[in-house]
Amino acid sequence: MQTTHTTQAASSVEQHIDSIRKLLEKSRFAAALAAADAVLATAPLNRDALYMAAVAQRYLQQPEAALGLLDQLEAAAPLYGRLFQERGHCLLVVQQPDRALAAYQRAVTLNPALQASWKALVALYQTLQRPDDADRAHAQCIHLEKLPAALVSVTSLMHEDDLFKAEQICRHFLRTHGHHLEGMRLLASIGTRLDVLDDAEFLLESVLEFAPDYHSARYDYAQVLGRRQKFAKAREQAARLLAIEPENRVFQALHAAQCAGLGDHASAIEQYRQLLIHTPQDPLLHLSIGHALRSLGQVSEAIDAYRDAAHVKPDFGDAYWSLANLKTYRFPETEMAAMRALEATSETDSVDRYHCCFALGKALEDREDYAESFRYYARGNAAKKAEVQYRADYLERDLKLQQSVCTAEFLAARRGVGCQHADPIFIVGLPRAGSTLLEQILASHSQVEGTMELPNIRGFAMQLDGRRRNDEPPRYPSTLAGLRPDALTRMGERYLADTRMFRGSAPCFIDKMPNNFRHIGLIHLILPNARIIDARRDAMGCCFSGYKQLFAAGQEFTYGLDDIGHYYRQYVELMSHWDSVLPGKVLRVQYEEVVDHLEDNVRRLLDFCGLPFETACLEFHKTSRSIRTPSSEQVRRPIFREGVDQWRHFEPWLGPLKAALDPLAGT
Repeated sequence: MQTTHTTQAASSVEQHIDSIRKLLEKSRFAAALAAADAVLATAPLNRDALYMAAVAQRYLQQPEAALGLLDQLEAAAPLYGRLFQERGHCLLVVQQPDRALAAYQRAVTLNPALQASWKALVALYQTLQRPDDADRAHAQCIHLEKLPAALVSVTSLMHEDDLFKAEQICRHFLRTHGHHLEGMRLLASIGTRLDVLDDAEFLLESVLEFAPDYHSARYDYAQVLGRRQKFAKAREQAARLLAIEPENRVFQALHAAQCAGLGDHASAIEQYRQLLIHTPQDPLLHLSIGHALRSLGQVSEAIDAYRDAAHVKPDFGDAYWSLANLKTYRFPETEMAAMRALEATSETDSVDRYHCCFALGKALEDREDYAESFRYYARGNAAKKAEVQYRADYLERDLKLQQSVCTAEFLAARRGVGCQHADPIFIVGLPRAGSTLLEQILASHSQVEGTMELPNIRGFAMQLDGRRRNDEPPRYPSTLAGLRPDALTRMGERYLADTRMFRGSAPCFIDKMPNNFRHIGLIHLILPNARIIDARRDAMGCCFSGYKQLFAAGQEFTYGLDDIGHYYRQYVELMSHWDSVLPGKVLRVQYEEVVDHLEDNVRRLLDFCGLPFETACLEFHKTSRSIRTPSSEQVRRPIFREGVDQWRHFEPWLGPLKAALDPLAGT
C-alpha cells in the first residue's frame, strides 16, 4: 500500500508541474508562481517547482527573490544546468555580468544543449573582447540550430537526468524520421545511461554500418563495449579511431582505458604517461595512472601519482580520497590542512567536497579522533545521498518479488534445466563483507581464475525486466515463468561465452559481484551447477564499513545509516529464503570465522567448490594478481583482526544503525 500511495503522490506532483509549465508558456506568470508555491508547500525541494517559480519571479520583475529560490535549488540539485542558466538571466537583470558569465559557463558545462546560455555567452565574450571564446560559443549555437528541435530537447533532457522523457521523444522522432544517425546515437546514449547496454551496442553497430566514418558514434561504441566489459573489442574500436587520428588525445585516452580494463595495466600506464608529456597539468591522467599502479600492487608509485593529481588540481577531492582508499596511507599535516580548507570553502564543488569528507573521515579515524572522523563521514554521506536519490521502497518491492516468484515449487518444476557447466563460483553478499578476501583465497588455487565484479547477471535481469519507469511494476522476476528450458540453457551458455575474455586456462572462475544475491534464483535456473558463496559479516561491522566507503558507482543504499541497516536486514531475509527453497545451494562463510580460523574455513571453501587443498590458498597475500576493489591493499597482507570490531569506536553515533538492524545487531 505504501508504494501505491507514493506512486499516486508522485503522479499528482507531475500533473501540477505540467500545468505550471503550460502557464509559463502562456505568459501567465503570476498564476504559474502561485501554482509552484502550492507544490512547494508540500514538496519544498521539488526541482521543477523551484526552477519554474524562479522563472516566474524573474518575469514578474522580482530577480532578487528568484536568486534566493535558485540558491535553494542549488542545495537540492547542484548538477541541474537550467538553474545556472536562470541564475545567469537574473544576474544580467541586476547588472552583474561577471557573475552571470560564470553562471552561464557552469550551465553549459552541465548541459551543453542550453541554447540560451550559449547565446548569452557569445554576447558576454564579445563585450569582454574574448573573440576566440565568442567564436567557440557561436559554433555551438550553430551546431544546436542545425539539429532538429526534438533532438536538442532529447540532449537537454538527458543532461537533466529525465531519461524517460528523453527516450519517449527520441523514439517518436525516429519513428517519423527513419534512420536518423544522430537520433540513433542519442537513443544509444540514453540506453547507456539506463544500463540497457545491449540495445545501445546494437544501435551503435547499426549507425556504423550506415556511416563507418561517424567517429563520435564509434567513440560511443567503444565506450559501451567497455561498459559491457568487452574490453578486447573496445580496444579494437579505439585502435581504429587512432589509426585515423593518431594524435587525437581523446582517442588515446580511450585506448588506454580499454587496456586497463583488459588488465594490461603496464600498457595503460605507458599510454597515460605519453599523454602527460603534452598535458602534465591534467589531473585525471595522474589519477588514472595511480589507479593502474594500485591494481598492480605498486603502492608507493600509486601514492606519487595521486599526490601529483592533487598538486596540479588542489581542489581535486578524488585525489585525496584515492589516497585514503588505499587504506594503508597516512596523511601528513600539510594534506590534512589542505583537505580541511577545501571542504570548508563554499566554492568547492559538491563532488570534490564529499570526496574530501570521506578522505578526512578515514584520516581522522587513523588518528583515533573518532568524533571528528564521524562528523566528516556523516557530512560526506549526506552529500552523496542527496546526489544518488536512493529509494528504499523500490528495493524492498523487488526483493519481496524474488521471494514470491522463486518459490520451492517454482524452482523444483524447472529442475534439470539450464547450462550444466560448473565453471562459475559466485561470491555474493554486501560490499565490505569480506568478499575480496574470499576471492583472493580461492584465486590463489591453481584451478581457479579470479576475474572481477562481473555485471552479466544483472544485465540478464535488466533484459528480463525491460525498460520501465522506476514507479512502474517490475516485470522481472515474473518473466522467468515464461522462459522455455532452451532459453534458460542459452542464457547460461551466453554467460560463459561473454565472461570468457576474463579467464585464463583454469577450469573455474570467480564472479564477485556482491549484488548477485538478489538473483540467485536466476543463477540457479541458467547455471544449476554453479557454486554460490555468501560472504557474511557481523551486521554492525559490515554496515558501518559500507557507510565509511565512497563507492565509484552503485551501492546507493550505503549513504545513510538507516538505509544500510534496512538493506542488511532485507539481504538476510532474502538469503534465508534462498536457503529454504534451495537447501545446500549456498555456502555461508562468516568473515570473523575466517579471520579467527583461517585454515578450517579455507578447507571448507575448497571442499564446497570440489577443489583439492593447496597451501597457496593460506598464503593468498603473496599473489601478484591485479585487484580492483577497495580492499586491494588489505588482502595483499596476511590476515589481520584489527578491523573486525572497528565500528565500536563509533558506537556513540550509531544509534540509527542499531535501530534499523534490530534485532540483528550484534549477531
